[in-house]
This record gives sequence, structure tokens and C-alpha cells, in this order.
Amino acid sequence: MSPTYLENAALHYLKRYAATKSQLQRVLLRRVDRSLKFHGGERGEALAWVEALVAKLVRNGLLNDEAYAQMKANSLRASGRSTRVIAQKLRMKGVPAEVVAQKVADATNEVSEEEAARIWARKKRLGPFRTQPGTREENRKRDLAALARAGFSFGIAKKVIDSSPA
Repeated sequence: MSPTYLENAALHYLKRYAATKSQLQRVLLRRVDRSLKFHGGERGEALAWVEALVAKLVRNGLLNDEAYAQMKANSLRASGRSTRVIAQKLRMKGVPAEVVAQKVADATNEVSEEEAARIWARKKRLGPFRTQPGTREENRKRDLAALARAGFSFGIAKKVIDSSPA
């Protein structure tokens, strides 16, 4: 285990995946723990290497939590995810709370909560987007529950489920 090994591992990971600072730290710490378990060594020294490497990658612009959050929020919103789901996913990735709030608001400005619910309903074939229109009324409660589980409020879910397919 060396700083060069960690840097190569980090760069390889970042080539394949977009990541936040905390996400990359978790990946590198797993590698450190695995290597220390097998080869032995001092964990404190390896942790210092990880911290220094993450700081270097942030300085060089390879890690940017704000850019990651913006990209992820826009992508999730365009695929019909609710504000709650977007915020939760970003928090799970380790994005700071103030950045989450800002980027979720930006994504909501582009695609409203109701439009996102409509996209989700179309994707999951709920309510007005059912393939068999005759079953719409008997599946109304089920469709409302599905939208609620997807993080949409009852008011928005009701509006989307009771609307026309256009």
C-alpha cells in the first residue's frame, strides 16, 4: 500500500464513475482495510494518504460535489423522481445538506413535481397511462399508493392519477 497505489485506484474509479468526496473516501478506505488485513501496516498512515489524495483531487477539479449533485439531481428529476427521493439519494452519497437543497431546487425549477409524477406514472403505467383503460378505476388506490411510495404527495398523486392521458 502506497500513496501512488491509492492515487491510481482513485483515478481508475473516477474514470468509471462520477463520485462525491465521501463516496470516493469510502471506496479508498475499503481498499485500505482490505490491503492492511492482508499485508499489515499502519492504518493511521494510510488514512492520512487518503485524506491528502482526496484534497488533491478536489483542488485539481476531479472531485466536485456541487457538479455531481447538479448532474444527479437533473438526471433523477428527468426520469420522474420526486424531490424527496432526489434529496435522499444525494444525502446518501455524502453531498452536504445546503448543496442538496440548492440543487434539488434547481432541478425542480426545470421539471416541476407534478411533471415528474406524470413522468413516473407514464413509466410505471399508472392511472391514465394504463395499457387497459377499463381497469383504471379498480386500480386507483394501488396507483395512488405507488406514487406515494415514489415520494409524491397525496395531492399531486391524486391530480396525476385522476387526469386524462394527454
